[in-house]
Amino acid sequence: MIAYLVLALIALAACAFAIWPVLRELKGRAGLFLAGAVGVLVLAIGGGLYTLIGDPMLAERSVRGPSADDPLARIAQWAADARAHPGDPRPWVQLGAGYIAARDPDDAAKAFGKAIDAAEARGQHLAFLYSAYGEALSLATMGAVPPEAEKAFAHALTLDPKDAAARYYLGLSAVARGQPQVALTLWQGLLADVPANSPMHEELVDRIAALRARMGKAPDIAAMVAGLAARLQQNPDDPAGWQRLIRAYAVLGDKDKAKAALADARKAAHGENLAALDAEAKELGL
Repeated sequence: MIAYLVLALIALAACAFAIWPVLRELKGRAGLFLAGAVGVLVLAIGGGLYTLIGDPMLAERSVRGPSADDPLARIAQWAADARAHPGDPRPWVQLGAGYIAARDPDDAAKAFGKAIDAAEARGQHLAFLYSAYGEALSLATMGAVPPEAEKAFAHALTLDPKDAAARYYLGLSAVARGQPQVALTLWQGLLADVPANSPMHEELVDRIAALRARMGKAPDIAAMVAGLAARLQQNPDDPAGWQRLIRAYAVLGDKDKAKAALADARKAAHGENLAALDAEAKELGL
């Protein structure tokens, strides 16, 4: 209620500001009519813009102050902590993560840069800090990997050859430089390390398949089947997907996995989909 009361007061003030010159210049009914028209126009334009870009709770926050649950308030607190302890990398990391959550990669990169400076001053060289810095720089350029980010990722890899973000983004950078084999090596190594049911696994399978196709290489069928299996574990309500997976395992000669997939498919299926699975299993001899 407070928010809408504040908005109403702001709207009235805006109307008064627009109407007063009209009433001062024009007298009588003509002045009142024109003043009313101006007031309606101000409310219509203001209301339309506010519907598109406004947030009613901003008005309430301006009255009652920031809430502890407000992400912007938390960022402000983390920024204050970082300024109060500039030699401690931890509040800078927290601030950088907050900016990433708020979709502000530019400020996130600055915060992670400060975290790196603070850590290095303590003699600490932490791979995840360089990866976080590089990722923020890359997000700020809409996914491209600028030279400074590439340098940060390369340094992260010298500290931790298993760093996932570094391998992923250096693969993107290699593709952009026309070095698909370098990217393929990085991504295939990363694919072996990430969980099969993770979103990154699914994305890597797709990227590797697309890259191999561009290179004129045959698709990695085993990786594609593994990617399909991972997707179905996350989103089992896909009858056609289960049938493709069961058939793929059967074609690869892995009847045990085909039967396991059939069992999982039956748990997720219902109605006519069960009949289709039974027909598929009979056809494949499962």
